[in-house]
Amino acid sequence: MSQILSRRGWIALAIVALTAVILGFVGASQEAIIVSIVGAVAAIFASAAGRALEDDHPVVPTMPEPPSPLGPVLDALGEPVLILSGPRIASANGAARALLGSHIVGEDARIAIRHPAASGLLASEASAGPVALTGLGSADQRWEMQIAPIGDGRRLVHLSDRSGSHAAERMRVDFVANASHELRTPLASILGYVETLSDTAGDDPAIRARFLKIVFDEARRMQRLVDDLMSLSRIEAEKFRVPSDVVDLGALVDDTHAELAEAHDGRGRDIILEHDAGAIPVLGDRLQLSQLLHNLIGNAMKYGQPGTPVRVSITRDNGAIRLIVADQGEGIAPEHLPRLTERFYRVDPGRSRSVGGTGLGLAIVKHIVERHRGRLEISSRVGEGTRVSVTLRAPGQESPKPVS
Repeated sequence: MSQILSRRGWIALAIVALTAVILGFVGASQEAIIVSIVGAVAAIFASAAGRALEDDHPVVPTMPEPPSPLGPVLDALGEPVLILSGPRIASANGAARALLGSHIVGEDARIAIRHPAASGLLASEASAGPVALTGLGSADQRWEMQIAPIGDGRRLVHLSDRSGSHAAERMRVDFVANASHELRTPLASILGYVETLSDTAGDDPAIRARFLKIVFDEARRMQRLVDDLMSLSRIEAEKFRVPSDVVDLGALVDDTHAELAEAHDGRGRDIILEHDAGAIPVLGDRLQLSQLLHNLIGNAMKYGQPGTPVRVSITRDNGAIRLIVADQGEGIAPEHLPRLTERFYRVDPGRSRSVGGTGLGLAIVKHIVERHRGRLEISSRVGEGTRVSVTLRAPGQESPKPVS
């Protein structure tokens, strides 16, 4: 017995005896005292025998299981992936932990992915998908969830980010709606005046002449819009083809000035050119750069205060060529600046239409600059005017970092 019981065991027996004495003092029944002593002694001997058996036959510690090769594979995926064991998350890759939180492993998947459309599917054992999840991660994000069984009662949950495609689709829908609206407005005006001319109003030469001028102006407005839409489409189709022709930007600015000299009720005479007399070569598409100049200088003429200068300057910036068009107009409030290059975005829709704007001018400028791998910057102060800067590549120079 002494071989089985260690010093710790003898101490435990003494504690059992003391417990029996205490039970006797508190008035416990004889049967209760006997049961307590027998149970405690049996537990002590069983524990001591187990330790002795371990001493005779030591337990060899088991080697930890090698890590599953699935973890690195899942972490290599850029999109969130979860492995479910029953309703709980057995593992999650880095993208899933970044989206849902690093604490999700071991949680119920319905708690980790808090979305009404996902809850029922995560609770069932069947495969599912694709299911659209709106607002997961942030209010603007759109995700697509798919669930597939992978054996051993486990399921794989794959989340695909569809925010970009959703935004592109929304832009397409908005573009079609805006283009339709912009075309419908002058078309309705043309139809209305033509119908009026077909009645008795057409007999009066003065009324007929006035109405025909309105019809002509609205038709020209439609033509400008169609031309801008077609131009934007061509520029987007060529955006991956970087222009490589050498264009003299100084000569192109001079040609544009000559073409606009009498435009906009003589505002062309307010254009002030500031550039070197020699050639200023840039890499670009001559037609598109001409369109860029017409849009920027035309905007400065239309929205600058009459009689104030429209400055067009060309400078060299660390070897790159910078074109700057500045006016002294009413200026643009800061909240409008980030959206100026959006299609059909207008700070003042009424004024823009009255001066013949289509709402596509700066969108076209942005796409031209992007195709030329240039940089576009717009700054403005209310009451002082607006300054647009375009940085282009000189021959043999790397592209400047795009900013718009």
